[in-house]
Amino acid sequence: MKPHQWFVLGAWLAALAVVNGAFAAHGLEKRLLVIYQNVPLEDIPNADFEGLIAKRLHDYETGARYQMYHALGLMLLGAVAARRQTICGTLAGLAFFLGILLFSGMLYALVLTNRTMLGAIVPIGGVSFIVGWVALSFAGMKALREEPTAVEIAPPSAP
Repeated sequence: MKPHQWFVLGAWLAALAVVNGAFAAHGLEKRLLVIYQNVPLEDIPNADFEGLIAKRLHDYETGARYQMYHALGLMLLGAVAARRQTICGTLAGLAFFLGILLFSGMLYALVLTNRTMLGAIVPIGGVSFIVGWVALSFAGMKALREEPTAVEIAPPSAP
């Protein structure tokens, strides 16, 4: 992707993180009470319904927070890649995006569906985030230690 595309993708994902955070703060708890009202008591850890709702709210907020962190990482990547595009930069962007889908997306889905098996996918997203930050560090070392390449502008041709 071109540098500005990483930046724009990050900005959109950051906006969606704000939407998810606002939903978690202002509407999710009532929604969870409806979703989880028919969950059998034996499926609730320690038969603590309120504790389960609190845990799910925390999980959703964690997804939104990590989505924001990595959306900002994508925007940073756009700035770094504007100086120099590298394979490490591309890897970082793909890893951040995949991490948002797998980590945050699966947390959102787990909370909204109570499909606890989705929790097994979340750590893969976490590993993807780590790969992204390491790749971004290499991309940054390469791009930021060199002088930016000057863009030559050709003089306008005479009519």
